[in-house]
Amino acid sequence: MIVYQHKALAEGRWRTFSFAEQMAHVGGEVERAMNWRTKGHAEYSRLAAERALELMDLTLESTKGYPRLKEVARAREALVDDFFGRNEYRSTDEAWRRYFGAFTWLARKGH
Repeated sequence: MIVYQHKALAEGRWRTFSFAEQMAHVGGEVERAMNWRTKGHAEYSRLAAERALELMDLTLESTKGYPRLKEVARAREALVDDFFGRNEYRSTDEAWRRYFGAFTWLARKGH
């Protein structure tokens, strides 16, 4: 049995959000993880990164269409590499901000 941090979202509410809204929410958790990492709070950063991955998993479960599925899976892989691996993809905080910022912008526009 999986224990979700975002219990209400896991119970179906997540599927009511648009793809852009889902990715914007993931980006919020990634932003928190980066901020904690910058401040030297590894545990808080790890917890925020785990929440981001949980939201990405919910997005993968609700994603329709191969191109989106592939994009989310690749982004998830890069997040794991950045926060839990050796950052072999050479991800940067600025690159994550640009990537997820585009979804935040789209979500605010109502897409």
